[in-house]
Amino acid sequence: MEIEIDTPKGPGRAEVEWPEGDARYLLAITHGAGGGVDAPDILAVRDAVLASGGAVARVTQPYRVAGRRMPGANTAPQDLAWSAMIEKLRAEPGAAGVPLVLGGRSNGARVACRTASALGADAVVALAFPLHPPGKPEKSRAEELRGAGVPVLVVNGDRDPFGVPDAADAQTLEVRPGERHELSKDPEGVGGVVAEWLGERFPVR
Repeated sequence: MEIEIDTPKGPGRAEVEWPEGDARYLLAITHGAGGGVDAPDILAVRDAVLASGGAVARVTQPYRVAGRRMPGANTAPQDLAWSAMIEKLRAEPGAAGVPLVLGGRSNGARVACRTASALGADAVVALAFPLHPPGKPEKSRAEELRGAGVPVLVVNGDRDPFGVPDAADAQTLEVRPGERHELSKDPEGVGGVVAEWLGERFPVR
């Protein structure tokens, strides 16, 4: 099911898929700065989560729907639009009372972390969290991970030029050997890690 969601920053879009039977949780996951929700790791996570009984909403943010490649340096408008979309998704039939997991890859992971507490999320999945701009380790974004306020799973490649977070910055850190920022060598493995972690947090009721 694809739905368009109005936000203060223009329309966004969400592709929502439900498992057979009652959903164990709803994972709302979004893209990187210039990417889309059909990135290999996002699709692999979608498949693994659906197979394990979770629901998935792949969220395209308004700036991408409008055709812009980058969200801009000011994070507040992006967080505002994302928050409006998540609130709408939580009102969808079947979502009431279901645990909410926020997720994203790269820039999207930052958005998920920054908004998790305010949106009442139960957990965050951060794929390829961009710890710092390439070649600028002094500009760390680790505080966004530490400030999420909920359990966070980070999945990063050990060759990511954006850096790899420290184990102390998240509840669970999975470092994938040989992977770069795209996490494209073994996306199914990434999906399996995410589904297993979420399955442990949200067992069948």
